[in-house]
Amino acid sequence: MIKIDFKNIFACPSAGVSEAKWRALGKDLPRLIKQLKTRGQGFHSVIDDAKTAGEIIKFAKAQRGKFESLVVLGIGGSALGLLAISQALNNIYHNEAGARGKRTPKLYVLDNIDPALIRETEEQLNLAKTLFIVISKSGTTAETVSQYLYFRKKIAQKKLLIKKHFVFITDAKTGWLRQVANAEKISAFSIPNNIGGRWSVLTPVGLLPAALMGIDIQKILASARQGRSSIFLANFSANLAWQMASAQYLLYHQGRSINVLMPYAQHLWRLADWYRQLLAESIGKVKNRRGEQVNVGITPVTALGVTDQHSQLQLYSEGPEDKLIIFVRVSEAGKKISIPLLTKTEVEFSFLRGVSFNKLFDVEYQGTAAALTKNNRPNFTINIKRVDEQTLGELFMLFEGAVAFLGELFNVDAFNQPGVELSKKMTRDLLKNS
Repeated sequence: MIKIDFKNIFACPSAGVSEAKWRALGKDLPRLIKQLKTRGQGFHSVIDDAKTAGEIIKFAKAQRGKFESLVVLGIGGSALGLLAISQALNNIYHNEAGARGKRTPKLYVLDNIDPALIRETEEQLNLAKTLFIVISKSGTTAETVSQYLYFRKKIAQKKLLIKKHFVFITDAKTGWLRQVANAEKISAFSIPNNIGGRWSVLTPVGLLPAALMGIDIQKILASARQGRSSIFLANFSANLAWQMASAQYLLYHQGRSINVLMPYAQHLWRLADWYRQLLAESIGKVKNRRGEQVNVGITPVTALGVTDQHSQLQLYSEGPEDKLIIFVRVSEAGKKISIPLLTKTEVEFSFLRGVSFNKLFDVEYQGTAAALTKNNRPNFTINIKRVDEQTLGELFMLFEGAVAFLGELFNVDAFNQPGVELSKKMTRDLLKNS
């Protein structure tokens, strides 16, 4: 379902990467596949967990019609993946559409502890018709626990049953949330030990909220399995994740340390947010696996076509030569919408005659890619047919596989986040001493 066009990398002489050099890196693929398998990470195996998928679907069916709103309490990897799923597969104005009579619940994601966000979200809720999904792998995330305590008190004040209005997604055995779930018989789903937060989109973290909104998670998982089928192929031409990672790696060493993900699809805007965390937190490391100080990392930036042609493209076209632009192009953007012209005297807009928004949208992409290439700004394009369950799972696997390979190429641990853990520790210390 996915194809990638790399030709605009090789058409930019200043990028310093030829197709021959890119393909030559493929000699390392068998060795790095073997290394990746030894890491014991579960992002590529969790999609085979039919038992958990079945339990999620059963739970979602049991809640059908009970709730008007779903409120996710989670941050970072506990929020970005499910937001990507929701925006990709729901109506862009999902909450408003729900208000017009559709039975799927509204979705609110508290991925910040800004008091304004908490207060203004609460104002939207009928607590008696709200299910809170509390997500923290450790079960001790300060931001998430604080939100849980706040809304738990609100539910108790309404004399509503806690266990009917909360569901947890956390570690299978340890952590404070698991203790509470066991003690109070609150429904809880598990995040596997070998999956970090930013890799957890295809675990209950992303799948449970999706199922509660009526999304077919079995189709997403089937698509992900399709995407995984090439990740461990030691065949350069068949391994899209490797192709993508090796292009990013070579361009990084030519000074292109910033990667801009620019989908030409409003429904994929949140996917770019999800990828931003995946790439930044996985590859940005001070030390490599040998303990040597390397301070490597690719800086991810998100952009949206056509919107950011009018806000960022000037920089990408004529600014510092430190960026790789990654487009996502959708060939079937939905039902055709024609652009009307009022009279035949509108000569200055005659180029729009007989043109649809669909065509204009795609031509804008083509023009942007061509202009960047002409200015020697390397770019490549991920092509998909449409945004649906059949492509979304495959996209998740493509990006996760590529980032995993980048970890092997840079020889850094793509699955830890010591910088984040230090920040958490210092926050706790400041609170204790304040």
